[in-house]
Amino acid sequence: MIKNAVCLISGGLDSYVTASIAKHEGYSIYALSFNYGQQHNKEIECAKKIAYDINSKEHIIFNIEINKFKGSALIDKSLKIPNNNKLEEIGKSIPSTYVPARNTIFLSISLAYAEVINADAIYIGVNNTDYSGYPDCRPEYIKAYQKMADIATKKSIEGKNIKICAPLLFLSKAEIIKKGVDLKISFEKTWSCYNGKNKSCGKCESCLLRLKGFKEAKVKDPLTYEVLPDWY
Repeated sequence: MIKNAVCLISGGLDSYVTASIAKHEGYSIYALSFNYGQQHNKEIECAKKIAYDINSKEHIIFNIEINKFKGSALIDKSLKIPNNNKLEEIGKSIPSTYVPARNTIFLSISLAYAEVINADAIYIGVNNTDYSGYPDCRPEYIKAYQKMADIATKKSIEGKNIKICAPLLFLSKAEIIKKGVDLKISFEKTWSCYNGKNKSCGKCESCLLRLKGFKEAKVKDPLTYEVLPDWY
């Protein structure tokens, strides 16, 4: 029996590994990416490569103008993306790169898509271990959203719940990278940096967490960086 899964593809390594896990578990992949007003399009470019690489049945790029609300350095050009962060301080507070309610918006649209294609699961690459402190990446959030999804759809009323799968939730970035190696994913097709230049900046939180993961996993990061932290 063919199983369908909606996979949220951001263009980063977490979503790539997550979608690869879904594929490995026997799902037919329906990729969903969001153009939500990011300050650069590198994420979408990488998402297209990833969706093709995992042989997705369909790849929808959904346009939604969250940037009209502003409120985040990722979508508001008047706010500077914080750089030169100390690794040990990441995750201790919610940074300016947090996009209000982003995962709730994305999962809600994913839920609608999942009903239309009769999907059994939605895969999302949230992580609660090596992360920037975003509240919608925590296990209690996924649990609460699952509870809501179980009562919110025609499919669930008919006794066929759509499972919200977050296989990376409790993994470190190094463990995620090792999982990616096992699944033979191409890390050069991913983008993590909050800045959309030709090279990753090596200074934003996302770059630092990525570099930390590759260092601890003892795997070479194929991307090039403008600068590298002293500890790398």
